[in-house]
Amino acid sequence: MADALVEVRNVAKSYQRGNQKIPVLDHINLSVPKGEFLALMGPSGSGKTTLLNLIAGIDKPDSGTIEVEDTNISSLSESDLALWRSRHVGFVFQFYNLMPVLTAFENVELPLLLTKLPKQERRKHVQTALELVGLGDRVRHYPNQLSGGQEQRVAIARAVVTDPTIIVADEPTGDLDKESADEILTLLSRLNAEFEKTIIMVTHDPHAAERAHVVRHFEKGVLQESPEPSVDVK
Repeated sequence: MADALVEVRNVAKSYQRGNQKIPVLDHINLSVPKGEFLALMGPSGSGKTTLLNLIAGIDKPDSGTIEVEDTNISSLSESDLALWRSRHVGFVFQFYNLMPVLTAFENVELPLLLTKLPKQERRKHVQTALELVGLGDRVRHYPNQLSGGQEQRVAIARAVVTDPTIIVADEPTGDLDKESADEILTLLSRLNAEFEKTIIMVTHDPHAAERAHVVRHFEKGVLQESPEPSVDVK
């Protein structure tokens, strides 16, 4: 087995709702090898998206530690965590989160504006990312000129343009029809197989989970102990 890229150790998380403390994660332990394609499943409110956000450095645990590539991200300051996210995490969301006033090219370029890459290098990276997702001919199109599947492919190009350590995908096919969803899942599988990208995906869809190497289930903030190998029935 490949070395662990992500190590979640004894992580707990709760949220405050008025005077009430709502527990969400109950001392979670998880190890994700480099090059893994992991699917997290479970009912709404079970904690899967919360764990994804913690691994991505969007939020911090109440207790426990999260290490990504030997960096304890749970101990980083907010500014250091923001810098770490920009360098190491590619985000894919259910609703794309594209800027409507920017073209596909400009949306994909956004993460690179935080780097020191010169303009010409940025252009090369963006073009390569858009060609990778099959949209090399849509660089000047705005989101409202694209289908839902094409918008999600732009979002995936934006996620990979910085060559991130991990890709986190939160219900990436949740707003798509079956054909578009299959295209997105095939693209994620290709990023994993050909480019060895480590992918952690939250999904409600068993069909989507079939593309992952391993499926883990959440139930009321508790992660099922034994990982399930995914069975691809394509």
